[in-house]
Amino acid sequence: MSQPVGRPTPITNATHTQKPSGMPIHKYGQYDAVDIPDRTWPDKRITKAPRWLSTDLRDGNQALIDPMSPARKREMFDLLVRMGYKEIEVGFPSSGETDFNFVRSIIEEGAIPEDVTISVLTQAREELIERTVESLRGAHRATVHLYNATAPVFRRVVFRGSKEQVKQIAVDGTRLVMEYADKLLGDETTFGYQYSPEIFTDTELDFALEVCEGVMDVWQPEEGREIILNLPATVERSTPSTHADRFEWMSRNLSRREHVCLSVHPHNDRGTAVAAAELAIMAGADRIEGCLFGQGERTGNVDLVTLGMNLFSQGVDPQIDFSQIDEIRRTSEYCNQMEVHPRHPYAGDLVYTAFSGSHQDAIKKGFDAMEATAAAAGKTVDDIEWAVPYLPIDPKDVGRSYEAVIRVNSQSGKGGIAYVLKNDHKLDLPRRMQIEFSKIIQAKTDAEGGEVTPKDIWSVFQDEYLPNPDNPWGRIQLRSGQTTTDKDGTDTLTVEAVVDGADTLLTGTGNGPISAFFAALQAIGIDARLLDYQEHTMSEGASAQAASYIECAIDGKVLWGIGIDANTTRASLKAVISAVNRAAR
Repeated sequence: MSQPVGRPTPITNATHTQKPSGMPIHKYGQYDAVDIPDRTWPDKRITKAPRWLSTDLRDGNQALIDPMSPARKREMFDLLVRMGYKEIEVGFPSSGETDFNFVRSIIEEGAIPEDVTISVLTQAREELIERTVESLRGAHRATVHLYNATAPVFRRVVFRGSKEQVKQIAVDGTRLVMEYADKLLGDETTFGYQYSPEIFTDTELDFALEVCEGVMDVWQPEEGREIILNLPATVERSTPSTHADRFEWMSRNLSRREHVCLSVHPHNDRGTAVAAAELAIMAGADRIEGCLFGQGERTGNVDLVTLGMNLFSQGVDPQIDFSQIDEIRRTSEYCNQMEVHPRHPYAGDLVYTAFSGSHQDAIKKGFDAMEATAAAAGKTVDDIEWAVPYLPIDPKDVGRSYEAVIRVNSQSGKGGIAYVLKNDHKLDLPRRMQIEFSKIIQAKTDAEGGEVTPKDIWSVFQDEYLPNPDNPWGRIQLRSGQTTTDKDGTDTLTVEAVVDGADTLLTGTGNGPISAFFAALQAIGIDARLLDYQEHTMSEGASAQAASYIECAIDGKVLWGIGIDANTTRASLKAVISAVNRAAR
């Protein structure tokens, strides 16, 4: 059947024109799925914060072009403590004097609160384990974190050993950690142990389980003696859902599960580390290791800030204080010598900013609705549920102001401009006036390009509608006015003004001061007619000013004017004059 004349042909699947890329896809294979037909994690919800460990000072630091100096390390450690992290990996003390001395310094200087557990990483060689445990002398609470790679490619290429040999490395390393802890630390240190089968994501599940069970047989976890089993996505290789399946399988099959803290350590090679961590928690993980803002090797570790703020945005206490997110970001940037991206979730310069006109309009209406809802309930905005379009959280909750929420460029509309005027100057423009002024700003952005700042918007608004203190203009300037009312309710208005540079006394009568003023203008040849009038107070108290908005038809033009004054009548007269002056400009 032919299409009707003038009707476009619809796009169908058959008309899409994607072609093969020509890239060498034969070099790569699908990641193995996990057979769990009765998986339960998809039905779970995260209702409480997991345990957190920051590895900024170890995994994050080792990935820096310029590793942290001792002073920058201390700055980062103090920040993490202030934020509320109770488990902090502070280094790799057997790797060199810098890390060893840093661990010693925070212990000897009493920088570690008694409720904070520090963690140190080691490989499974005896001399490295001894040096690692030695670094912890005098610590109140400390964990040694031992790892060895277990994946087939490492067994085949790096170690050239069998599964049993790789497992024995982990078992022997665990035994050595226990021996040196008993020998060097004594009763003054509450001591814990963590084991990681490195490259867990590429290790056969049954073998990862076998190694972890062998380690537990040595450590003997029981009530009051947990073991941390950390299953790292050293390289992120699968979808978050497959990663979650692996965690649910391990959580189901580990013996002594009630004495195991199951920990997740995602990297971001596929860009899904946050989702992988969240789904792993749903699948049974108890603890997340990561870095602030996703620092770390290659594409980084999972971002602890995003994870914590995701919980916060769902009404779950992250048990970490992000209320001064700009201070956290500045400190991280100083310590890492790397900038946080402007689009970084929750912390970037632009994440609470809208340039799009439709977004700005929705945000403005959202703020207005929040204020109205709170007022109707006799509450403050902070006491009701947050519901503003395009803003998943209240920027104020992380120490941001509302100044940057709306920014104006050539893509912006009336809503954004109106928001700036209301937020910064308490002027709630009528909708048609918003449209009128947005066209003026649009002309400026089209002509000059780039962003228009709130200061620019106010400067243009003053020049267009208000007496410009730097460049006054206009046919009429108000000096004073007086109104009298007859017995029949007719108002007589007398206004002293400057009209076209000459002192002029204007007189008119009407059914109110505004009507009388239009009559007075008619008497000097200005044909103006009132179309709309709105006003509001700009603040509370006896000295509060009022803003009056008047829409007029003047000599065939429809224009708005605004007047601001402590006296509402004077504000209205100023608004009429504003419109008249604009018509003659």
